[in-house]
Amino acid sequence: MNRSAISADAIDGMLPQTQCGQCGYSGCRPYADAIARGEAPFNQCPPGGAEVMAEIAALLGEKAMSLNTAFGHTMQPAVARIEEAACIGCTLCLDACPVDAIVGARKLIHTVIAVECTGCALCLPPCPVDCIVMEPTGAPRNRDRQRSNAPRLRERFQDRQQRFAEREQQRRDRAARSAEARKKNVIEKVLSRARERLASRQT
Repeated sequence: MNRSAISADAIDGMLPQTQCGQCGYSGCRPYADAIARGEAPFNQCPPGGAEVMAEIAALLGEKAMSLNTAFGHTMQPAVARIEEAACIGCTLCLDACPVDAIVGARKLIHTVIAVECTGCALCLPPCPVDCIVMEPTGAPRNRDRQRSNAPRLRERFQDRQQRFAEREQQRRDRAARSAEARKKNVIEKVLSRARERLASRQT
């Protein structure tokens, strides 16, 4: 089947929505878009593993492939845990979590909402005190559970993306207003000096 006949929505609906970026894209939807366009193979999703790859292969009418381990290995379910005694409240992990599974405020202890954590481990690198660890849940990999959790995780990711986009737009608007105010101030100073010079010539 021609991939152009397959919608990115259908592919995205099969991805686990961990939003981990291991596939080389910024989230599950960008990866789904790339697969649908024929720009990326469908074997770059370690969290999805063999089950997801088989589903996408069947959807595309293509031969199943093994996971490209250059993008990682399929692991057993795990969630992040913050060692609260060591947490300094820097909020860097909050910014890193793609599904808002960490709560806290600056200079206050943070904690992970375990049921929302996708196990992406993106919160580990930015932590300056290494107080975040990944702990296996002890539960076996379960495609049905992954599939049922995916819509909620996708929504949380999209809500976060929209919030960040709105925040960035607000920042740009403030910068534009500030630049306009500075411009008006400069113009007013120039005009004021011009009026002063004109007045001095007339006296």
